[in-house]
This record gives sequence, C-alpha cells and structure tokens, in this order.
Amino acid sequence: MERQADADHGALTERFSLGGSGLTVAVKDCIDIAGHVTACGSAALRGRAPAARNADVVDSLLAAGCRIIGKAAMHELAFGMTGVNAAFGTPVNPRWPDRIPGGSSSGSAVAVAAGLCDFAVGTDTGGSVRQPAACCGLWGIKPSFGRISRRGATPAESSLDCIGAFARDGGMLVRAMEAMDPGFAPATPGAAPVLLQLDAGLPGIATAELPGLDAAFAAGMTLIAIETEAAFGHLLDAGAAIGPDIAARLAAAREIPAGKIAAAERIRAAFTAEVDALLERCDAIVTPALAGIPPTLAGARDPQSVLGLTRYQRPFNLSGHPAIVLPRPGPGGLPAGLQIIGRKGDDARLCAIAIRLAESLQTQTETA
Repeated sequence: MERQADADHGALTERFSLGGSGLTVAVKDCIDIAGHVTACGSAALRGRAPAARNADVVDSLLAAGCRIIGKAAMHELAFGMTGVNAAFGTPVNPRWPDRIPGGSSSGSAVAVAAGLCDFAVGTDTGGSVRQPAACCGLWGIKPSFGRISRRGATPAESSLDCIGAFARDGGMLVRAMEAMDPGFAPATPGAAPVLLQLDAGLPGIATAELPGLDAAFAAGMTLIAIETEAAFGHLLDAGAAIGPDIAARLAAAREIPAGKIAAAERIRAAFTAEVDALLERCDAIVTPALAGIPPTLAGARDPQSVLGLTRYQRPFNLSGHPAIVLPRPGPGGLPAGLQIIGRKGDDARLCAIAIRLAESLQTQTETA
C-alpha cells in the first residue's frame, strides 16, 4: 500500500491492485474492501479496524473480472459537495485545477478524469456522483434507489443514498453498470424517445414543469442531515477529529424539529408522484446538471455556499428515480452538463437515451 503521488492528482488515498485483468476501477473510501480501512475521508475513522469482508458491489466488480486500483478520496463523511478535505488532501480537478472537483465522490471523479482508471465507483446521497461528474467533465450515474446493493457501504442505513459510477463516455458507463449490477442488461432507447426539458435550453424539446422541485431540494437537505447525524453523531459526542464544517452540520442536524422531518416525508411522497406522472408523458426528463458554474477553490471556502449547485440533482435522491449526468461545455468552456432522469427501474434504457441525446447534441455542434 502506498500514498498517491501528486502526479495522480490526489485522487487515491490508497493504491493497490486487486482482482483480474479487466476494466480498472477506483472505489470510494466509504465502500468496504476486505483488509483495508474504510476511513470515509475522516481522520476520526482512519484508525478503525480494516473491513472484514467486501461490500457487495466490490464482490460484483471482482466477479466481473475488474481490477481495483485503490481507494478514492472523498469529502469527509460524504457530507459535503466541494471535495475539499484537510485530513486526506483535496483531489485536483484535472481540467479545471483552480475549481472544486465536487463532492462528495471527489477522488472517484478525479481518478476517471485523470485517466487513472476506466471507471470509478462513488455514492450519491444528494448529487455526490452527479455533481463531481459535472465539475470534472464526466458522465455519472445515480441508479434507481435500491438497484445496487449498499451492503458494505457507509452509512449502513440511508433512504437517499445510491452506489453509482463515473466514466469518460456513455459506453463505459454502461459497462460500469454491468460490472456493478449482475442483473443489468444494456438496452436500446427505442425509436425517437420522447423527452421533456426543465430549464435545459435545448432546441426542439418541449418544456415541462416540476412545481415541487425546490421543496424536494429542501426536504432532501433535511433528511440527509438527519440520517448523517444518526450515522456519525457519536463522533461529535466523543470529540473525535472531524472537520469544523462537518461538526457544525452534525450539530445543526440535532436541532431539526420532528415536524420538519415529517413534512419532508410528505414532500417526498408528493414529489415522487409528481415525477412519476410527468414520466407517464415522456421517456425521460432533461435538466441542467448544475444550477451554476462550479466555484473556484478559493471561492468555496464556505462549504454551504456550494450546496445550491445540486438544485436539479438532490430532488431525485428524494424520489429515487435514476439520473445520469453527461458533460456539455458551459459559458467560457467552464464545466456544465445535462442531467437525464428516467423511470424507476428503467436504468438501462435511460443509459441508452442519454447516449443518443449526447450523439444528437454532438451532431448539432458539428453541423452548426
């Protein structure tokens, strides 16, 4: 085991070789790999005992012949969106090194963007795969909630979190899904899938509305706070070495009243029904990947200032629908992208629709 050199952009906290000779993969450090410590990007957990067994998704990767190259860095306790980590180091965004890599799956995104591996595994509780994918110019998928087993992932209990993947193109994203999920079978989008867009600004695609989007964003913030405090509040009580931003958010979570939590669950049910109803009228919904341009590292000193970037992402953790981010240049060539949301359980077709949309946009760009 060795620490990663600066040449690797700080993407990995450990480097090793495990598995076959197939696709190379980095695995986020909140997912168990037998014999290795699952530190979750926190100095408070660095000294815990190594995992006794692999997470289910790791076993799936190994059964598919993948070679795991190491543990990927992350925002501490997966409770932040900048990717900045004082204890383990902040991965450097390869294409935009002055800007945040995104979080919390920062190292997984940087490992793929830097070409260190074919794809990487991350987790997404409120945009934590899709936001760093957009920040680093990658494809990223949050599958349908519960599609990929979370056994061996930290936190053990979550009503929002999904294991997902990063890749440099749509074809590799499909191969990542096949490796992570033995039941995944590639699909075709069918003839001319019907798309509706929300604020995406794409020509030729009809617009739609999701009136509950912002309420769902706020509800997702409430529930992630409650569930993260339930998982890690004991570290706060023990005076463990956790970052001040994380400590403040855990402490704030304890002040959330029960009525607000109950309201968040009502919003979850209403928004889920709203998305399901819209998807009865179309095959997929297209939104911006981000609600703005990722800030510079200097401009992201207040981690709370970055949370709004996930306005279009976090609501679909609440509803449990699968969502894919694909890269698309923003103003001045800065990172942006599109998000495509599909029906629950229809992950394979969603991948096919996203690939077709990307090809269509590329053709439009080349002929413009």
